[in-house]
Amino acid sequence: MLRLDLRKLFLLLTIAAVLLTFANSYYVTYQVQKQLLIDSTLEANRVYAAKLAETTNNFLQNAQKQLAYSANILSTDFDNEALLESEAKRLYQQSSFFNSVSIINSKAIITTVFPLTVPVKGLLLPTEARQSFNTRKPIVADPFLSPSGSYLVSISHPIYTKNREYLGYIAGTIYLHQNNVFFNLLGQHPYSDGSYIYVVDRHKEIIYHLHKNRIGDHVQNNPVLNASIDGKSGSARVINSLGISMLAGYAHIERAGWGVITQRPFDSVMAELDVQLTEVIWRSLPVLLLTLLAIWVASIFITTPLQALAHHASNMHDTDAEHNILNIKSWYFEVYELKRAILRGLGALNNKINQLNIDTNTDPLTGLYNRRSLDQILEQWREIKQSFAVIALDIDHFKVVNDLFGHDVGDEVLKQLSWLMKETCDKNAIIFRNGGEEFLILLPSTKQSDAHLFAEKLRVKIAQYEIPIAGNITVSLGISYWDSNSNDTIKITLKKADIALYQAKRQGRNCSIVHS
Repeated sequence: MLRLDLRKLFLLLTIAAVLLTFANSYYVTYQVQKQLLIDSTLEANRVYAAKLAETTNNFLQNAQKQLAYSANILSTDFDNEALLESEAKRLYQQSSFFNSVSIINSKAIITTVFPLTVPVKGLLLPTEARQSFNTRKPIVADPFLSPSGSYLVSISHPIYTKNREYLGYIAGTIYLHQNNVFFNLLGQHPYSDGSYIYVVDRHKEIIYHLHKNRIGDHVQNNPVLNASIDGKSGSARVINSLGISMLAGYAHIERAGWGVITQRPFDSVMAELDVQLTEVIWRSLPVLLLTLLAIWVASIFITTPLQALAHHASNMHDTDAEHNILNIKSWYFEVYELKRAILRGLGALNNKINQLNIDTNTDPLTGLYNRRSLDQILEQWREIKQSFAVIALDIDHFKVVNDLFGHDVGDEVLKQLSWLMKETCDKNAIIFRNGGEEFLILLPSTKQSDAHLFAEKLRVKIAQYEIPIAGNITVSLGISYWDSNSNDTIKITLKKADIALYQAKRQGRNCSIVHS
C-alpha cells in the first residue's frame, strides 16, 4: 500500500492551510470591500442627490424672484406693449435661466414672447398649457407641449394690479429637449463609471435625463423614484425600468415637487471591486510564494531527522544502526525523545539478542559453552587453520554422587567444577560442557605436551578441592592435538581425545592420557 511520507504530508497540510487561509482572507476581504463599496456608493449618491436637489431648489427660488420682480414692474403699465417687450427681453438676457420668456394676459392670449422664434404671439393658450393661468399664483408648472410644438416646463409668476385685479402672468420657459439650465446644472456629474442623474416631476415623468430621448417617459414601479416624489431622501439598491441593478441616491425638490435620482450600475461597482481584488492578489502573490518557500525549507529541516530515524529504525539489523542513529541531529524535543526511545529499544533488543545467543550457545546449568558453540568455533578454526589442543574431561564415578546425595547435589558438583576450570584456565582457553558430566577444553596454539602439563595441573587442583556435601571428586582426562597442516580432520582429533579419556578410565581414573 502506497503511503505518504512525513515530508509530503507536512507539505500538503501546511500548503493547504496556507492556501485556505489566503483564500479565506481574499473571500472575507472581497465581502467586506464589496459591502464598503456598496455602502460608500449609496452614501455618495445620496449626498450628491441631496446637493443637486438643494441646488435646483435654489435655482427655482432665484428664478421665481426674478419673475416676481418683472411682474411687479409690469403691473403698473400692463397695456404698454413696448414695456412688455423690453421686460421680456431684459429678463431673458439678464440670466441664462430660461430658453424663452413669455407674457400671457388675463384672456389666456400670448401677448409677448422673447425671443420670437416661432410666430405664436396673439395665439390663445391651449387648455393643457393653462396650469399657471388657472392657479394664478407662483408655480413651477407640469411639463406641457407649447403652441410652438416645444416640450417645456414653465416657471411663472402672476401679475396683479394694486387693487388685486388679475392681469395675466409672466413665465420663463425651459425647453426640455434642448440645451437648458438643467443640462448646465446637472450635466456636470461624471459619467465615466456608468452613473447618471435623472429628474422626474410629480407625475413620474422624466424631465431631465442624460439621454434626451428618455425625456417625457413615465417611470412606474420604481420605489426610489416614488420615495423622492413623496418628499423623502435616502439611498437604496433598485432595479430600474430597464431591468438593470442600480445603487441609487434620491432627494426631493420641494419647490417643484420633483424628485432627483443619482445612480450607478451595480455591475460597475463590482467591476471596480474586481480590479481592486486582482491588484491585491498580484501584490500578495510574492508574499504567498515566499511563505510556501519558507514552508518547504521548514519541512526539510523538521522532517529530515524524523525521516532518518524512520530509515534507520527499519534497518536495525545493520551492524552500524546504533552508530547511525546516534549521529542524527535531534535539534527539537520530539526527535530527541524518539531518538532516545529508539536507542533504548535498540539497546534492549541487542541485550535480548545477546541473551538469546548466550542461551542458545551456553549450558544453562554451568554457564559454559554447549555443543552448538563447539561446532561453530571449530568450524571457524578450521577455516582459518587454527591449530589447537583439546582436553576431554569426565568426572569419575559421578553416578555415585547422584545416587548418594541426589541430583541437586550433583548439579552443584557440576557448577563447582565449572567454576574451578574457569579459574584455572587462561583467557585463551575455551571450556565446553559436552553433555552430562563430560567437558571439553580447547587450547588454541598450544602444543600437545603443554596441554598435558595443563591437564595434570587441573586434575590435581580438582582432586584437592572439597565440594560441600559431595566432598572431593576426581576427573579423568584425554588429550589430543590438531595440526592444521595434517591430514586429520577435527572430528578425528576429538575422537582421539575421547579414546585417550576412556584409556585413562581403564587405567584406574584420576589421571590424564595423551593420545599417541
